[in-house]
Amino acid sequence: MNKKEILEHVTQMEEQIGQLYKQLGDVKGHVAKLLEENNRLTVENHHLRNRLDGQAEQEQKAGGKAAQSKEAPIGEGYDNLARLYEEGFHICNVHFGSPRRNEDCLFCLTFLNKNK
Repeated sequence: MNKKEILEHVTQMEEQIGQLYKQLGDVKGHVAKLLEENNRLTVENHHLRNRLDGQAEQEQKAGGKAAQSKEAPIGEGYDNLARLYEEGFHICNVHFGSPRRNEDCLFCLTFLNKNK
């Protein structure tokens, strides 16, 4: 190999290393986004579990009335869904349980209006 071929070969290797470094940066950014989303979902899941546990405790305290009546009162499920929607979560079948990010969802509103 002459000097020119060696220089071209080194230049080509340098370009390949640059492309690999760029790809590594892209993968690193994607992993960071996934980790952030995972952390957000973990925190949200924790809050929802705490809320569910709190509701279960309240139901156990009021267990005397609930034990006598096996059926839930009509509209209780609707009220729970409406409350979840007001707290900022989707209740539609398209995005159920995901945060609404302070915007109304036509699917959720249609569902709420259909049940009234």
